This record gives sequence, structure tokens and C-alpha cells, in this order.
Amino acid sequence: MVQRFSPPKMLHSDCLGAAFYGRPTAVVAKELIGKALLHHVDGQWLGGWIVETEAYLDQGDPASHSARGKTASNASMFSDPGTLYVYPIHAKHCLNAVTQPADQGAAVLIRAIEPVWGLDVMRRLRGYDDVRRLTRGPAMLCQALQIDRDDDGRCLVSDERLGVFTDSMPRAPVVRATKRIGISKAKHRNLRFVDVNSNYLSRQVG
Repeated sequence: MVQRFSPPKMLHSDCLGAAFYGRPTAVVAKELIGKALLHHVDGQWLGGWIVETEAYLDQGDPASHSARGKTASNASMFSDPGTLYVYPIHAKHCLNAVTQPADQGAAVLIRAIEPVWGLDVMRRLRGYDDVRRLTRGPAMLCQALQIDRDDDGRCLVSDERLGVFTDSMPRAPVVRATKRIGISKAKHRNLRFVDVNSNYLSRQVG
């Protein structure tokens, strides 16, 4: 029997289902702001409120990993909606939630969270005490949540130790669409979504 792990008591609802992720990628990216991303590691939940995302589309988006077609390295991006797509970058990792129907190759990069649960563990994993330096960027986020390439292909919908929960953060986020950052192609598209009032963004909105 698979052991079930309850999320923190302040989270009262279930993980987001496949129907949430199976919609247009920009819609999912926007509506993920304010949701709770959690990973159960060594008996403790690590995570926080999502405050920054980026949408990477299946068509007409040269910045998307799917633009070159399906390969061994990006295969998870073509999986069912709600699949975790983790890719390496500069010896670190970035995590994405696959969106839209399977085989389309679209995903949302989760760039930053406001760290809430398991702060002591995240501090140890990151090597910093300042909470503002724990999860304000995709590589930092993966390190703080102990997610790496081995987690590629896990299911955010059914995995007992990993998911995005529907409960909203205590304050309502103020969501704004801006240009994506850290890319060299299709930089003009407003496909980055942020909570403009958050102190935990990878880059503040000007």
C-alpha cells in the first residue's frame, strides 16, 4: 500500500487536477500565481506560494524547448498535463508543469515561490539564512525543494509527495503579465506572470 502524506494543516483542498493543467498555457501560468507548490522530503513538506511563472507555448514560440520537436531530453514536455518537466541548466535545474493535451509540448516554468513551509530545511539546502535568497529564481527553487533531473516525469496530479494545491495565499496576489526574462528568443512576448507585490520575484517588475 502506498503511504499517503497529508500536506500542512493550513492547506484544506486537493492538488490541482489534470483539467487545470490541460488548458491554454498562458491561462495556467497566470492562474498558478498564488497557489501552493509542495514537495515532501524526508518526512517534511517544503514549499510556498507561487509568485512568478512563465508560459512556453507549443506553437510559434522559438524560446520553448518543444520548438525543436520531441527529443529524449524534453520528452516529458509532451506528456500528459500535470507532468513535471525538469531540465538541467548550468549544472542546476528548472521545474515546469506540463500543460494542454498530451503530445503538444507546452509547459509553465515556475520561476519563484514565497517560501513558507520547511524553511529550516530549505536554508540548509540552499546554504543561506535570508529567506529572500531561498527560492527567488528557478534554479534556486529546485535546490531549495530538492528537485533535480531524477524528478523529471513525476505527476503533479497523482504523486503523493509532490503537487500544487488549490488553496490561495492569505493575501490576494496582484497578477501582471510582463516580458519573459533569461531568454534570447521571442523576448517581446508578455508571457511572464508575477505577483507584483511579492518580495520574492527573481527580478522585480520595473
